[in-house]
Formats: sequence, structure tokens, C-alpha cells
Amino acid sequence: MTEEAFDVVVVGSCMTDLVSQAPRLPKAGETIHGHKFFIGFGGKGANQCIQAARMGAKTAMVCKVGKDFFGENYIQNFKDNGVDPSFLSSSFRSVTSAFVTSAGENAIVIVAGANLLLGGEDLQQALPALSHAKVLVSQLEVSPDTSLQALRLAQENNVKTIFNPAPAIPDLDPDFYRASVVFCCNESEAELLTGVAVATVEDAGHAGQELLRRGCRSVIITLGSQGCVVLSGQEPSTGLHHVPAKPVTAVDTTGAGDSFIGALAFYMATFPTMPLQEMVSRANQVAGVSVQKIGTQASYPYKKDLPNNLFSRQQLAN
Repeated sequence: MTEEAFDVVVVGSCMTDLVSQAPRLPKAGETIHGHKFFIGFGGKGANQCIQAARMGAKTAMVCKVGKDFFGENYIQNFKDNGVDPSFLSSSFRSVTSAFVTSAGENAIVIVAGANLLLGGEDLQQALPALSHAKVLVSQLEVSPDTSLQALRLAQENNVKTIFNPAPAIPDLDPDFYRASVVFCCNESEAELLTGVAVATVEDAGHAGQELLRRGCRSVIITLGSQGCVVLSGQEPSTGLHHVPAKPVTAVDTTGAGDSFIGALAFYMATFPTMPLQEMVSRANQVAGVSVQKIGTQASYPYKKDLPNNLFSRQQLAN
């Protein structure tokens, strides 16, 4: 079924961002003038899928959108970015998030809408893609039951999985750990899940070890400008690997974590024998490019925007 052999399939969320920029946040009951308004595309699942697609992966998105102007625009956005929308369905519930931003502050209202209606029936309809993918990615902006079912289907079909437990929830079903080939979270998510305060690389190592004990095969904890730590259950004697991030001047870090995961999915699908630390180092560099532009998906680089050595099979010198 070569027509359905996708590199990366993402099961997850998509959101339309309605953003108003103002000199400050309004007080309760107050109306103020803003100086800029724009509509953007977001949602963790869609962000990750589009970053993988822009790097050259053959991708498909399994999600729900609203039967409205925003949903139609999002479908076109997927097409414009080379993401196969065949496994997308629609609902009369809209999917939006509204932002009010000022210098250094923001207030956000999310209406998850159709995202929460994505369920087992949708996964069964997408099974030809899920079962033949090289990598499946899921998160927690849709129903956790749906995300876990997607991971299990991938596991049953020997498809590599990346699970991003974001937004993190306490008392996560233990099966999430066992169904994750790569369990990738940031420091705050690792802290909530393990109870280990994460402020340093060493702290992240302790949290990562706890996640390995729960059944993950590999763990990545992202630490922003400090880079990442990588731990493998198959190499317990080597301990943790710290992969530093190259210094950049960040303009907007929104969506950088999703850029990282999308790039990681690309590398896992395209270079399956590459060491995980090397994939993480390269994904760090891709995310580092994204933070140098304003916006979420608007900041995500295409293959042509990235150095050729990021697509080489030869390991880069760190």
C-alpha cells in the first residue's frame, strides 16, 4: 500500500489563533485599543506535522476541524504545506484560541471544540495510514483516550512512536509510557509527571530516569536554551546525554517545542539508524531557527532555509 506509506502521521489538535496585540492587557470590564490583529494557525499536533512536512517528510494529519470559515482555512493550510488532509474530518463545533498580547505578557482563551470529538472511529478510518507510517506522533490536546489508542495501534503495527505529554495531566495512564518509543516533554511537564523539580540538566536526568522506570524506551526532556537531555532504556549504563543548544537570539519562542518534535519525527522517519542524540542535536537547530522569527507556524523553516548538513547522513560535530 505504497500510496499510504507516510513518513509521519500525526494524531492531534489544530487551532486557529485570533491574536490581538495591545500596549497592555485590559482590566476586567475595560475596553482598550489594540494596534495589531492577525489570524494564525496553531495547535500542537498541526504544528508538529507542518514542521515535519516543511523538512520534506510525507505527512498526514488525523484531526477534526470546525465546519466553518476557520476549518476551511485550516484545510487549505494543510494543503499549502503538503500535508495530506485525507484523514481529517469536520464538526459543527469550532476550534479557536484567542490571544491578547502585550510586551512580555499574554492572556489566552482556548475553545478546543472539535478537537475533543476526535475518537476511535476517526482512528479506524485512518488505520491504513497509521499502520503503514514510519513514525506516529501524538499529544494531549485531544482526548487522552484517543491519543493512547493511536499509540497502541502504532505499537501493534511496529510503527515508531513519539508521545508529547502536553499539556501534561496528573495521573497519566501508565500505558502511555509503555507505548512510547520516544517520550518527549519539557521541564515543566517532566516535573508535573514525576514530582521531580527540574531546573538543571542534572535534575532533568533524575526525572528522565523515573520516566524510564515507568516503561518508556527513550526519554527526551527539553530545557529551552539549555538544550535537551536524552536517556535510553536500552543503554542504562551510559546514563544521560546532554545535548546543548546552539546560542541564538530568540525573538519569539512560541511553538518552538512543536518545531523540535516535528523535526525529530522527520529524522526518525528519514534516518532511522541515526543515533537519537544526533537527531536531537539537529532538531534543536531546526527549533533554534524557528525562534528567530515572530509567529508559530509562520516561523517554521522549510528545508531550503536550513543548512545542507542537517540533511546529511554523516554525523555532525557538536
